[in-house]
Amino acid sequence: MSTDLRQLTIDLKQRALCDGFDLVGIAPASPSRYRDYFRHWLDDGQAGTMSWLASRFDERTDPTRYLAGAQVVICLAINYHAPLNDPPVQKGEPDGAGVSTDPLASNTGHLRGKIARYALGDDYHDLIKSRLHRLADWMRSAAGDPVAQTRCSVDTAPLMEKELAARAGIGWVGKNNCLIHPSVGSWLVLGEIITTLPLPIDHPMVDRCGTCTRCLDACPTGALTAPYQLDARKCISYLTIEHRGDIATDLAEKLSGWLFGCDICQDVCPWNNRAPLTHDPALQPRFPSGTVDLQEVLSWGRDDYAAALRHSAIKRVKLPVLQRNAAILLQNAAVKR
Repeated sequence: MSTDLRQLTIDLKQRALCDGFDLVGIAPASPSRYRDYFRHWLDDGQAGTMSWLASRFDERTDPTRYLAGAQVVICLAINYHAPLNDPPVQKGEPDGAGVSTDPLASNTGHLRGKIARYALGDDYHDLIKSRLHRLADWMRSAAGDPVAQTRCSVDTAPLMEKELAARAGIGWVGKNNCLIHPSVGSWLVLGEIITTLPLPIDHPMVDRCGTCTRCLDACPTGALTAPYQLDARKCISYLTIEHRGDIATDLAEKLSGWLFGCDICQDVCPWNNRAPLTHDPALQPRFPSGTVDLQEVLSWGRDDYAAALRHSAIKRVKLPVLQRNAAILLQNAAVKR
């Protein structure tokens, strides 16, 4: 192959930015440095009911097991930090009446559950995948290598994507286990292209969390058991999305108003104080305040659920689980009265 791989990489990165990605970097397709820690974490049960994390362990911890002959992983990120409005005011009340920064602190007519920002727009899996496939197709064509292979991945694929993104220099994995970029913050969804093309790699970014522990201090359930360590069984995102059964009372009463997911450890992160807003139409909130009326959720039938959440990542949670969460939040509010 006579292609200038350095120029191909420059062109690839420029094309990625023009196609809506905000960050791009290239990591070596080498095995995970955290393989042993991940194995212990799984064996200790900290993944909770997410058994799929262990089902493809070898592929998840070594990109070359996912794509034979892989040389590098192109890591890409999109900023999803969309602006949010104040929660709506109930008809017949003056502006602001009964409205609080805590959706559960107002009267019954205003009880609303919070939704994690990443799920407020269209499903990012579909958005990223289409862009990844376009970029991969262009790269193979531009490389002029008839045997070059690629595989595109979003977070449902067996890859340690945050570790790879950190290796690629598009951020560092913070104490809250989120990827953080000094200019963009941590409001990032990730995607990858694994390829057999030996593109030049980028250098990792320095960890700049320093002595800050705001994320650990703010977590209501103590899911961040130590810097860089997460017990998923206590995480509000896990409990409201992945966990299908009953939620233990001591954890249920600490959901802090979250109906789907949780952003607390990102909301308090200093690197998000000046995070830029996304202008991508697909990522603008379908629920402008980032909240949903809990009584409305409880009243939904299957058709209401499908219509309200069409093309939404919130459909990761089936209606019975979403209604379980809503009922817990209403019960928590009743206890606080």
